[in-house]
Amino acid sequence: MKRAAIMVLGVVAGAVVIASLADVWAAEQLRVLPEGKLPNDKRLEPLKNLNGYFPFKPCNTPAEWQARAERLRRQLLVALGLWPMPTKTPHKAVVHGLVDRGQYTVEKVYLESFPGHFVTGNLYRPKGRTGRLPAVLCPHGHWRDGRFYESTPQEIEKEIAAGAEKHRVGGRYPLQARCVQLARMGCVVFHYDMVGYADSVQLPHRPGVREKMNTPEGWGYFSPQAELRLQHTMGLQTYNSIRALDWLSQLPDVDPQRIGVTGASGGGTQTFILCAIDPRPAVAFPAVMVSTAMQGGCTCENCSYLRIGTGNVEIAALFSPRPLGMTAADDWTKEMPTKGFPELQQHYRMLGAEDNVVLAALLQFKHNYNYPSRAAMYEWFNTHLKLGATSPIVEQDFQPLSRAEMSVWDENHPRPKGGDDYERSLLRWITEDSEKQLQQLTPTDAAHLAEFRRVIGGAMEVLIGRGVPKPEAVECHRVEESRLEQWQLQKLLLRNLAEAEELPAIQLLPQRFDGRVVLWVDKRGKMGILDATGKVRKPVEQLLDSGVAVVAVDLFGQGEFTSDGQPMMRNRLNASEKEIKTHYAGYTYGYNYPLFSQRVHDILTAVAAVRKTHVQLQRVDLVGLDGAGHWVAAACAVAGSAVDRAVIDTAGFRFATLTAIDDADFLPGSVKYGDLPAMIALAAPTPVWLGGEKEVPPLVQAVYKACAKSDVLRLYSADPEQKEQSAVDWLLQ
Repeated sequence: MKRAAIMVLGVVAGAVVIASLADVWAAEQLRVLPEGKLPNDKRLEPLKNLNGYFPFKPCNTPAEWQARAERLRRQLLVALGLWPMPTKTPHKAVVHGLVDRGQYTVEKVYLESFPGHFVTGNLYRPKGRTGRLPAVLCPHGHWRDGRFYESTPQEIEKEIAAGAEKHRVGGRYPLQARCVQLARMGCVVFHYDMVGYADSVQLPHRPGVREKMNTPEGWGYFSPQAELRLQHTMGLQTYNSIRALDWLSQLPDVDPQRIGVTGASGGGTQTFILCAIDPRPAVAFPAVMVSTAMQGGCTCENCSYLRIGTGNVEIAALFSPRPLGMTAADDWTKEMPTKGFPELQQHYRMLGAEDNVVLAALLQFKHNYNYPSRAAMYEWFNTHLKLGATSPIVEQDFQPLSRAEMSVWDENHPRPKGGDDYERSLLRWITEDSEKQLQQLTPTDAAHLAEFRRVIGGAMEVLIGRGVPKPEAVECHRVEESRLEQWQLQKLLLRNLAEAEELPAIQLLPQRFDGRVVLWVDKRGKMGILDATGKVRKPVEQLLDSGVAVVAVDLFGQGEFTSDGQPMMRNRLNASEKEIKTHYAGYTYGYNYPLFSQRVHDILTAVAAVRKTHVQLQRVDLVGLDGAGHWVAAACAVAGSAVDRAVIDTAGFRFATLTAIDDADFLPGSVKYGDLPAMIALAAPTPVWLGGEKEVPPLVQAVYKACAKSDVLRLYSADPEQKEQSAVDWLLQ
């Protein structure tokens, strides 16, 4: 028995060695680049992060900008989890605790953004004014204690000595000072809390990843399940701003056509983000935040996809041609006078509104919203909200509110529920609302199909990030020609010139090419066309014998992209900032596409290269078997008619099963927008052979039926051993 066991082990070990040697030989046979050389691809460089350089390149014409702005605004809405907008429920605003200061009054406000989730703040109203008045929305930023901020006597003395403040009261309570002065100028002002600050007590501001909040059924913010649905505090905070604007603009004494927004630092981020996505504000003044440098360090200022291919200056430009004022200080905004603002001026000039953008460069001060900065804002609002105040506007002293006079919670207005269970219930409501919206978008006819494509297709374009490149953006460089068995082997470098990307690829040509090309996508890269012995796989051989050319590519992180030839199994992640001890998805995927998207980009580049280089081309088909079907499905979702047929073997994959944000297949937002079935559905009316599923997913079935193309959808659920043969037979029909 022992001898027999030893003999068996020896045979197995020998087989392993042979297989390993076959792999090495096959890799050498298919290698395009010299040994040890990696592709010339910018994605191999360090990841971009929030501290990078984010220049703004203005468009040449209003029409060009209109197209760019539409795409960018959709990117922002998708990133923020607001595409489509959540179902707006009654805000049920409660206003109480009036304090009369003679020239103005202050009241306490809380209102519901989501059911049971409260936006809290103070409402300042001028006295002695009639009719509908201009209004200003004031998000406060990251100053300690938020809306309750109070500097120390020592701090204010230094500020006055430096010229940063004029009055001791105004300098000690600068957030109140801003609201008081605007009210004295005739504005209704709503000063509201960021999540986790002052009276916003239901959720902590930046709790980070918590194991107990990372479960498949009851997750919280910062978990993989939340990220797969684009649920994050950046989106929650922005939605709070939208609901605050809803309420403020509907007040009977507010003129909805004359609403301004201003805040500094994190409040500056909320200002330009809200004004970029909402058409209602008439004038904006984000202070010490808009720059080509650091983009915002907090988790409440970052989320997946938000700044891929863009930055804060261009996002602020989405407000154009409406009046946009800003300040810069001795912080990350200090280069704005030479980097960022000249481009904004050029942009506004192109739109015929050069006078509608201004920068007050107060570089003698550190990060602030101090007296000189507030004075610049008062003048801007005075002009563009048509307040009629005498210039220069001089901020007057005032009697500050105590914390008790500001706080919305008291014995008659008790603090609402918060904590982990509340957080889970909030995300459950948001998830269920999103799922209902997706169900309502499921098309039943051609008319509903257009809306499905606009919303779900539009979102998927953001998640993937690209379509098929234009012919002029790609090139196919032939490195070498040889023979592989009886077929001509071409070693290629496929380049996406616009993106500085390069893909090692091989093409096998049949003896008589009939104009059909199959792009063979495999989890092993281009080695996927070979079997365990290093021979051309039988299904590939069958395609070649039938006159079909076969192209195989190393997608990013496969084959020649790695030093050992083994595929990347994890996304690289940027380190998180400050007290967050674990990685936050927004710090990486807010600036870099996930590995999943990058691999889909490569498929699309390969499709474009094949279409450009084959003169006698009749058809381009995609094949994704054995763990590659989800990439092919995603490519088909955005490729349109550039793909003629697709073999998609899902192997039962769903994004919802992923449990780590660095998983190689992690794709933020994928579950929100229908998971893998939605990608397959968006391929319609492309003919699809579908494997790995027990039945056609209902969404896929509905979309193909709405296209009147149910007959081009083939489900294979028979013997797994015959799967490849079935797929090839279908392709050759």
